[in-house]
Amino acid sequence: MPQASPFFPEFRLRTASLTLSAVILTGCMSLAPAPDTPPLPVPNVWPDYLVSAASGANAGELAWQAYFTDPLLQRLIETALENNRDLRLAALRVNEASAAFRIQRSDRFPAVGLGVQGGRGRVPGDLNVTGRSQVNSEYRAEVGLSSWELDLWGRVRNLEAAALQTWLASDAARQAVHLALIGQVADGYLGLREMDERVTIARQTVATREESYRIFRRRVEVGSTSKLDLTQVQTLLNQAQTLLTQLEQARATQRHALALLVGADPGPLPARAPFDETTVLADLQAGLPSELLISRPDIISAEHQLRASDANIGAARAAFFPRIALTGSFGTASADLDGLFDSGSRAWTFAPTVSLPIFDGGRRRANLELNEVRRNIAVSGYEKTVQTAFREVADALSARQWLTKQLAIQQINLDTQSERARLAQLRYDNGSAAYLEVLDAQRELLGAEQQLIQARRALLSSQVALYAALGGGSQVTSSSAPSAVSTPTPTSSESTR
Repeated sequence: MPQASPFFPEFRLRTASLTLSAVILTGCMSLAPAPDTPPLPVPNVWPDYLVSAASGANAGELAWQAYFTDPLLQRLIETALENNRDLRLAALRVNEASAAFRIQRSDRFPAVGLGVQGGRGRVPGDLNVTGRSQVNSEYRAEVGLSSWELDLWGRVRNLEAAALQTWLASDAARQAVHLALIGQVADGYLGLREMDERVTIARQTVATREESYRIFRRRVEVGSTSKLDLTQVQTLLNQAQTLLTQLEQARATQRHALALLVGADPGPLPARAPFDETTVLADLQAGLPSELLISRPDIISAEHQLRASDANIGAARAAFFPRIALTGSFGTASADLDGLFDSGSRAWTFAPTVSLPIFDGGRRRANLELNEVRRNIAVSGYEKTVQTAFREVADALSARQWLTKQLAIQQINLDTQSERARLAQLRYDNGSAAYLEVLDAQRELLGAEQQLIQARRALLSSQVALYAALGGGSQVTSSSAPSAVSTPTPTSSESTR
């Protein structure tokens, strides 16, 4: 019976030692640029005129359920988080990035496979030195290692890091869609309530003017008033009817837009009390612009994209160094199937390879330049995202401040127009003024009523926009409603690898 070669244990020891050394060296070097977040391309503090009233809740720590307390609005938001197609697509992109990361991560580990093969073949006599035909057999059973790269320069590890950062960026983008959807549904709901109130006022006005038109027509019939007054009353009625039809159309459009956001028909919405701009939404504090870096999901996503571009540069740089790969197998082989596992039938192969392209037409250099340009693009995208966030917060703060003053002025204007309409009607009833004066007063009164509702809705919409611009609920993990697609979450070890 053949004896095992005394060289084999020594070879295995050296091979194991070499492999262990390679594993230790793997990942010890990275050619990626050091992480360097660009400085804030915006002022460090908000303008003084925007933060005169800095008291209020922290938007990042305030869940949307605590900010939007209307039960009907909460139901609409929950329905949207379950059915909205944009949010569903964002969740699917996270799943896609997660799978791509796991595929890339597998390259860091050796691929080991088990193979069993057998074969028989006949060789003609004129191809043998014996001059006689022969039938040969070979049977093998092996455990093999297929082309495992020793990541001495960090190429594989940087590709894994880039895939991880892409995954984290897609998850942050999903959170940005989540927050934007909440704000859009809330604003759409406020818009629908605004249209409901304006339609209600328009209907009441039409009903009142129809009654006035009936009275004046009767007066003309009995000769107690002129036909000119009747035409003026009819003009008021026609204007109110035109406004009502326009508002009904706008309300239907607003309802359709809300249904698209919710992903389902919201159903009949019960009547609500008029807007109360002081109690519907809580007041929010602006904080500092730097706080947006940890509260705005879109900024977090842009930062992860920047980190991914850094890792891709490291992988492109590593391509200039030799690539070392190990291929080998260990098992048993025999010419007879019965002797496949007999003593002395052990077989092994070990084939390390070292490759370094000498001439590739500038491919590696161009690939490095491409990734460097993409990093510059990522930096510009990050800075633009920060600037956009700064502007959105500044706009919302400015709108909150000036719309509050506009609302107070509109309320005074409505009171004034109401008194004017009362006095004009009184003067006409006493014969001291023409009905044209009543016509102008009632027309201005209707416009003032509509403008007051619009100002109230605009103020509430600015508060919704401020909540979304400040990254509302981003620091409250329990605020995330379950999405329609299950999304894996990176572990802390994956995030820091």
